[in-house]
Amino acid sequence: MSEKRIDTKILDEAIYFAVKAHSGYERRGKGYPYIVHPMEAVSIVATITKDQEMLAAAALHDVVEDTEYTISDIKEKFGERVASLVSSETDIKVDGKSESESWKERKQYAINRLKELSHDAKVVAIGDKLSNARAMLNDYKEMGEALWDKFHVNDPKLHKWHYEGLRDAMSDLKGTIPYEEFSKIVNELFLKY
Repeated sequence: MSEKRIDTKILDEAIYFAVKAHSGYERRGKGYPYIVHPMEAVSIVATITKDQEMLAAAALHDVVEDTEYTISDIKEKFGERVASLVSSETDIKVDGKSESESWKERKQYAINRLKELSHDAKVVAIGDKLSNARAMLNDYKEMGEALWDKFHVNDPKLHKWHYEGLRDAMSDLKGTIPYEEFSKIVNELFLKY
């Protein structure tokens, strides 16, 4: 029996683009290539939808935030919808403030924005957020309290506030496997804070 063929052109191109954009970069202190995270996000999103543009956006979700590419580059190559989904996942910069100084402001903006986003944008977001939460929980199991020293802001109560805010902002995804896993991880990771 042969595999059913589907049109994966946009996803294939997005993966290739993301691999090139993130080439040579390490996932924050992990020792493995950064591209592992966007690929995990794609696999998470694929449990909710088979929409190739949404999967492409999951592959590209950190390209604008972490490389020299812009939303215009994404729009030109992948179209308006993919660019919009990527833009909704891109962290803002706060002029005149370091990442540590602007952390809470940026995270509050992200939570507020996520509440207002479309269902499709939230599906792309859960891929990123669940991948991050999984990594954080695994690191916590390995490192304990030393985990918090890896971040720009090292107060676990602030991370709890952030992750609970993300969970609440994506609550219309309740019932999906990724959302339920994300919620479980947030509860487990921040139980003592």
